[in-house]
Amino acid sequence: MSEHRSRDAGDDHAEAVGARMRRFRKERGMTLRGLSTRSGLSIGFLSQVERGISSIGLTALNGVAAALDRSVADFFDGDPPSGDEDKVTRLPFHFTLTRRAEAATEYVSGQQTYRMLSSRGPHLVLEPLLVRIAPGGRREDAYGHAGEEFAFVLEGELLYEVEGVEHRLFPGDSVHLRSTVPHSMYNDTDQVTTVVSVVTPRLY
Repeated sequence: MSEHRSRDAGDDHAEAVGARMRRFRKERGMTLRGLSTRSGLSIGFLSQVERGISSIGLTALNGVAAALDRSVADFFDGDPPSGDEDKVTRLPFHFTLTRRAEAATEYVSGQQTYRMLSSRGPHLVLEPLLVRIAPGGRREDAYGHAGEEFAFVLEGELLYEVEGVEHRLFPGDSVHLRSTVPHSMYNDTDQVTTVVSVVTPRLY
């Protein structure tokens, strides 16, 4: 794939996230090496993210946010939408109900768009997401983090790398792993890939 591709909205989002990352890091007086050590991501990858050359996935960004004592929401424009409070059914602390018509929090990071599939609930640890992965872009570094991760492909194809081995997933295929194992996902086709993903812990 050519390094010279036309700009799209993903490029702008990647630049915005990268600029915030650089600002937050410098505010803490932290070097890229220090951020690399604390987040588990390579210096080269972090540098590319800060310059808007590479995008960063939400789980990897969660590790960066933790290293910088920030929330994931801090890296995006404005506060994350919480939805219409009159529509969200907030039942006992262990249960939330999210209707199809309710506003959903969405984040765009490079080629990936993440839609949160449930509202916040105390003591709930799963983060269910609908992830749309645009074609192309740059491969992320394989990355390990605390918790577990599950991905189910709804449409399109997905390359899921686990410990250096690539697995091609088709609609109906799924993968479930301990997130401490280095992993990454990538869409190398010319179609959008849609995935239901569930990760722990919650991302923000």
